[in-house]
Amino acid sequence: MAPDDSDRIHPARNTDATARGVMSVVVPATQRRPLAELRERLDIGDAESGRRSAFWLMLTLAGVIAVAGVAGDSTATVIGAMIVAPLSVPILGTGLGIASGDRSLVLRSVSTVLLGVALVIGIGFVYAQVLPNPTDVLANSQVVGRTSPKLSDLVAAFATGLVGVIALARKDVGDVLPGVAIAISLVPPLGVVGVCLGSGAPGLAVGALVLFASNVVAMIVTAVVVLGLTGYPAEAGARAQRRGRTYAAMVVTIAVVAAPMVVNSLSTLWASQIADAARTWLTPADGAQVTDVSVQGGTATVEVLAPADLPPVGELQESVDALIPWPVTVVVVHEFGTRLSG
Repeated sequence: MAPDDSDRIHPARNTDATARGVMSVVVPATQRRPLAELRERLDIGDAESGRRSAFWLMLTLAGVIAVAGVAGDSTATVIGAMIVAPLSVPILGTGLGIASGDRSLVLRSVSTVLLGVALVIGIGFVYAQVLPNPTDVLANSQVVGRTSPKLSDLVAAFATGLVGVIALARKDVGDVLPGVAIAISLVPPLGVVGVCLGSGAPGLAVGALVLFASNVVAMIVTAVVVLGLTGYPAEAGARAQRRGRTYAAMVVTIAVVAAPMVVNSLSTLWASQIADAARTWLTPADGAQVTDVSVQGGTATVEVLAPADLPPVGELQESVDALIPWPVTVVVVHEFGTRLSG
C-alpha cells in the first residue's frame, strides 16, 4: 500500500523545524522579550513627542560629532558619534515590522531612517562648505576607509547585525548594544557621504553610501530572519504565506548591495597581483620600485619611483593581460628619483 502524505518526508518543513530549533537555543523562550516590549522600544514614529524629539536631537548631535571626527581624522571622535547615534533603532524597527507583518511599523521606521539619512548627509555637506581645504579631508583615513567597502565589510555587518538582534530579543544580553553600535557604523559613513558631496567627490560619496546601505541591509535581514524564526510572527498573527516573497526580496537586495563590494574586493586582489607583476617587470631597472597600484574600471595605474629609464611598458601590459579577465590598459606613472633612508 502506498504511503499517505503523513508518511512522506517534507524537506522544507524539516529545514524550518531545524532552524526554529537552533533559534530556540540562540533566543530561549525564557529569555525572549515579548513582542509588545520590542514594539515599544523600536517604534519611534508612534511614540510620544518627547521620545521623538530625543531621537532627532541625539541623531543631529551624532551627525555633528561624526562629521567633525571625519574632517579632523579623529578615530576617537568618530567612535563617540557611533555610540550616541540612535539610527539603529528605526532600522531594527523595520526588521521587526517585516517579521511581524506590521506594515504601519515598517512605513514609520523606513520614513524615519530616510529622514535621518538626509539629515546627516546634509550636516556633512554644509560642514564641507566651510572647510579650508576639502582636498586634504578626502585623503584622510576616516574618508578613505569608508569609500571602498569590500565583501569583508558585508560579512562583518551581518555578524554585527546578528549580535544586535539577539541582544534586542534576549533580556539577558542587552548590555552588548554599545559594542554593536560601534561595529555597525551607521552615522559616520553618512557623514562621509555629505563631506564628499560637499567637496565635489561624488564617486567617493557613492562608495560610502554603499557601506551604509550594506550595514542597513545586514541589520534588517538578520532581524527578519532571527525574529521570524523565534516566534514573533505567530505572536503577531502574521500570515506565513508572505514569508517566501519577503525572503526573495531580501536576497535580491543583498545581491544589489554586494555587487559593488565584490568589484572592490576583486580590484584590491588584482591590484596586489599587478603590483607583483610590476616588481618582476622592474627587475632589470636598478633602484626602481613600485610605490602604488590602483585599478579603476578598465585602467590599471602603476606608480613607479626610479632613477633611470624603465623597461618597455608592453612587457608589463602582457603580464597584466594574463592576470585580468577583461581588457585593462596599463598606465605607468614614472617619477624620477630614488628613496634614501638615514
